[in-house]
Amino acid sequence: MYGTLEEVLKVIAMTKRPLEILDQVLNGQPVIISLKGGHEIRGVLQGYDVHLNLVLDRAEEEVDGAVVKRGTLIVRGDNVIYISPSVE
Repeated sequence: MYGTLEEVLKVIAMTKRPLEILDQVLNGQPVIISLKGGHEIRGVLQGYDVHLNLVLDRAEEEVDGAVVKRGTLIVRGDNVIYISPSVE
């Protein structure tokens, strides 16, 4: 635990916000998006908002062992479980 308010504020200032990390690390890069219901989509992250709504280009999903190309998708943030870097 941190002792003083100054120490707490210093830790907060050093901590990056999740959307800042997402912007620096993943924007414009291939990602894997895990969704509720067991779906997983791969694509290139083009944008997002504070609700974690995502815009993916070249999106594809594996359905019954076959890769289905979805093109450009908007994924509602409520359905996102995690976002991970991917290798295309």
